[in-house]
Amino acid sequence: MRGAAGGANLLALRSHNTALVLDLLRTAGAEGISRLELAERTGLTPQAVSKITARLRGEGLATEAGRRASTGGKPRTVLRLVPGAGHALGVHLDRDELRAVLVDLDGTVVAERHAPLDLGAGAETVLAGVARAAEDLVTEAALRPRGAGGLRPPGAEVLLPSGAEGLLPSGADGPRAAAAGGPRAVAADEPGAVAADELGAAAAGGPRAAAADEPGAAGAGGPGSTIEDALRTPVAEGARSAGGVLGAVPTLLGLGVALPGPLDHGRGVLHRVTGFPEWDGFPLRDALERRLGVPVVVDKDTNAAALGLAIRDRGDEGGGGGGGGSFAYLHLGTGLGAGLVFGGGVHRGARTGAGEFGHQVLQLDGPPCTCGARGCVEALCLAAVARGDLAEAARVLGTGAANLAGLLDIDQVLLGGRTVAAAPEAFVHGVAAVLDARARREGGHDGAVPVRLAPGGTRAVAEGAAQLLLAPLFGRGDGG
Repeated sequence: MRGAAGGANLLALRSHNTALVLDLLRTAGAEGISRLELAERTGLTPQAVSKITARLRGEGLATEAGRRASTGGKPRTVLRLVPGAGHALGVHLDRDELRAVLVDLDGTVVAERHAPLDLGAGAETVLAGVARAAEDLVTEAALRPRGAGGLRPPGAEVLLPSGAEGLLPSGADGPRAAAAGGPRAVAADEPGAVAADELGAAAAGGPRAAAADEPGAAGAGGPGSTIEDALRTPVAEGARSAGGVLGAVPTLLGLGVALPGPLDHGRGVLHRVTGFPEWDGFPLRDALERRLGVPVVVDKDTNAAALGLAIRDRGDEGGGGGGGGSFAYLHLGTGLGAGLVFGGGVHRGARTGAGEFGHQVLQLDGPPCTCGARGCVEALCLAAVARGDLAEAARVLGTGAANLAGLLDIDQVLLGGRTVAAAPEAFVHGVAAVLDARARREGGHDGAVPVRLAPGGTRAVAEGAAQLLLAPLFGRGDGG
């Protein structure tokens, strides 16, 4: 927020204020919120709020939601967020499957894909799988009008990008682009691909020019940036210049990818992914940006899920996060890891390697783990699951959770992942029993750390991956 010479960075300040307003519009939902309420809750002047909301309305991000009866004076006009004004893709790469979602600004899933995928099949196979899922999702949503969760304004002329015919769902009827000559216009009632007003900018060479008084951003999806800010950054514009179906949709902020760690979140480079050492040093973010033509953010699966849970909690009281406090999200699927949230923000650590929960050693002479050590909680827990001994698996997981709770004094433990989803009661009750026993031994007056099933089910990671792009727009700078 401070410039190099010590003065206030006005662009960053304006961007931050815009993010505050956007976040309140998002949490207000369909009922909306008045400008006076926005001023009271942000601490901004009414004049500043009016300028920000006018800009957001001009960008299509906000709209009037009616009038609210006033206790004195004229009725107040309320505003709401326009969810369909922006979208983000989220992809969860597990060791043996891929799950992808397309969400709007509210985080609502408007399209989903799920397919088997071998993470050890090589970079080209994995990248092709991600590209195929992403393009399928965008095409599916583009075939629907915005009122039905799609990308196309009802009644608008639509354009079908050249090459998009191969992305249409099998059996779908509709127009096909000319082999040469780029997008062609089709009738408004035809199942097209992308709206004319959304593809027009790309056909002209990129996102539309922004008004001179719109705030800028330091990087794609940077803290407090608006959608137009994110689209104007060098990373976004350079990626979109690659073309393709994804790069032709200006409402698409980009793609978030979540997968097992360890990895370098800041650079988007993988380390020795547990069980798949061949990925060590692979620049996944840059490879996907070149291939897809949109900005990409890469993070660990557990961090992405934790971010999504923290945001869900802010928008929905009791939604399962930490209420602005702290929690540990323990993800048990084909592996075991943790996402840590303190003060409502994801804790990644100095080298973005925090949360390698599964590789704490519980038994020095225990069975070998894929990480190279012996007796890791992941190895012990997965071995018990393989034997069908879920009670033992939950006890091992609870022992690791008790170590974590004792070390960090967290508010609660949330459990998720495919293995947990297959037997939620066994794991929630089993882990809670270990934490209860620990609390009794220590004589804690506040009782045991509560254990709950994380909301979101098996797509929680994919939804969290999409939030890696969305969160910074609402002032959650820990997204990207």
